[in-house]
Amino acid sequence: MTPIPKLTCIIDDDTIYTKLLIKLLKLKKLCSNILVFKNGKEAIEYFQGLSPIEKEKNTPELIFLDINMPVMNGWEFLNEFKTIRDDIENQLSLYVVSSSIDPMDYKKAKEIEMVDGYLSKPVSMSTFDQIFNAAC
Repeated sequence: MTPIPKLTCIIDDDTIYTKLLIKLLKLKKLCSNILVFKNGKEAIEYFQGLSPIEKEKNTPELIFLDINMPVMNGWEFLNEFKTIRDDIENQLSLYVVSSSIDPMDYKKAKEIEMVDGYLSKPVSMSTFDQIFNAAC
C-alpha cells in the first residue's frame, strides 16, 4: 500500500469548494489530516506560531493555495511564507489553485520557485491523484 501524506493544508475562502475538497480527500483516502484556513493571514499565523519541534510534526506535506481571498490573498501569503519556508525542513509541495483565467496569474505562479504548480478550478480527480501519488 502506498503511504499517504500525513497532513494537507487548504488555504481558500470558498467554503463550498473547501468542503467538497475535504470530502473528496477523505473519500479517496488521499491524506490522513487536513488543515483549513480561510485566508493567507490565518495560515501565516499558524506557521509562525509553530515551535521548531512542532514544525516537524505539524507542517503539511501539501498546500493548496487560492489566489483571491480577503484579508491576505495568495500572492501576499507567498511573500510572507518565503521568509518562513527556509525554517521548515520537511518536504513540502505547494500548489496555487484558482478559478482565475488570467494568464498573468499562471505566469506569476510559475515564476515563484516554491510553487510546484498552478491548478485551475475545478481540479479534476485525476490531477489530485497525480499530486498525491507524487507526494508519497
